[in-house]
Amino acid sequence: MQKSELVALVDMDGTLCDYEGTMSRDMEKLRSPGDPAVFPDDEHENPWVRERRSLIRRQSGWWRHLPKLKLGFDVLGELQAQGFEVHVLTKGPVAAPSAWTEKLEWCQEHLPGTPVTITMDKGLVYGKVLVDDWPPYVERWLQWRPRGLVILPAQRWNEGFSHPNALRYDGSNFTQVREALARIRERAESP
Repeated sequence: MQKSELVALVDMDGTLCDYEGTMSRDMEKLRSPGDPAVFPDDEHENPWVRERRSLIRRQSGWWRHLPKLKLGFDVLGELQAQGFEVHVLTKGPVAAPSAWTEKLEWCQEHLPGTPVTITMDKGLVYGKVLVDDWPPYVERWLQWRPRGLVILPAQRWNEGFSHPNALRYDGSNFTQVREALARIRERAESP
């Protein structure tokens, strides 16, 4: 078996990086005394939320300094231990072109030597495994990979998401993650 048959794609924001925690902290700094607390899905309803988030994302260094997320790094470590060829797969934000560079710089610092793909459509990228927290990206990727495996690091926005090829990882079910990855590996190795 060629190693490239065992490609695992790992997302950044909400998977390897604490995008939402950092965004929430920075949004709180901009909140007026009468403003309500906001969540990711609020930006579609409130133009002022969308504009504040955009302002934050455009700050120099914001993407480069996102902290690591343990759940994503747990899965990353298991992928590496089982011999998967790991690639970072992240969406490039249209409204913050500097983010594309900073995401690459983040990967070079925290995951040196790991290939990075920054794309507008994750569904077009090949892999046997996708590790991603955002259900719409998961669904798009699975459209083209009916035998692929998705591992979703637990986030508020993926509670209740269900698909036969998806496993939500919340830190308490690491054995399930290990076993699911082993099955993918065994399937790729069998003639």
